[in-house]
Amino acid sequence: MLTDTSTSCPATSESPIASSATRRSHHDAPDTAELFARFVALDDGPERDVVRDELVAVWLPMAHRIAGRFRDRGELLEDLRQVAALGLVRAVDRFDPSRGAFESYAVPTITGEVRRHFRDRMWALRVPRRVQELRNRVRLSRRELAQQPGGAEPTAAAIAAHTGLSEEEVNTGLGAMESFSTLSLDAELSTGDEGCSLADTLGAPDTSYDLVVDREAAKAGLRRLPERERAILYMRFFQDATQSRIAARFGISQMHVSRLISRSCARIRAEALAERPAARCAA
Repeated sequence: MLTDTSTSCPATSESPIASSATRRSHHDAPDTAELFARFVALDDGPERDVVRDELVAVWLPMAHRIAGRFRDRGELLEDLRQVAALGLVRAVDRFDPSRGAFESYAVPTITGEVRRHFRDRMWALRVPRRVQELRNRVRLSRRELAQQPGGAEPTAAAIAAHTGLSEEEVNTGLGAMESFSTLSLDAELSTGDEGCSLADTLGAPDTSYDLVVDREAAKAGLRRLPERERAILYMRFFQDATQSRIAARFGISQMHVSRLISRSCARIRAEALAERPAARCAA
């Protein structure tokens, strides 16, 4: 069970929680044993809903305290309190009074609900749960190392030694720290006198497009070649066959194979170049 350093309210003889049997570890942990006994004994209906609301109301300060542990992590405290309140409602509905104190069950339930909120709702980019856990371990370790006397910004090797992770895992966690929030492609970047957007710095011409165009242009010329020349080009450029092997396959000299390859390639190239201006004019 998670512990808390908040000061407990001292019990006095006038306090309703003075007895050791009803003493709680926190000032926001009321004695609701009788209320829970009544709650579980009721069937679904308006009366049970009223008792549930009363239980949630008296335990809500504890849920708010748990939510406060996660402040300053990029989420509004009010939103965290709402998530914790949802976890509290679920804890009330699922609690079995015969299994112990409600606080022992509610604290991990509410904490888990808040952590799931960060895991599933707060990431701008969806990353695997293992990577999220690596990020948390790396973040905490980096903070601990930086707080040591004379500690500078820790290296990946120092974090790995501190956490027992490999440097590759540390680098993965460090990379995930940049995935918690995103930057718009329209965000302006200050580069000299003229500003530009992030999108202007991304991307480059893809040379593969030229290769696709060349292949499409060569298809027609390949179809017009005699069958033997097509077979020779296929063996040479797709099967990586040597000229001597091609010569043996067709019963011709190696020199003849070389002339056929050169002549076929020159013919295809000339036809492709001749068709390109005509295609542009037609467009």
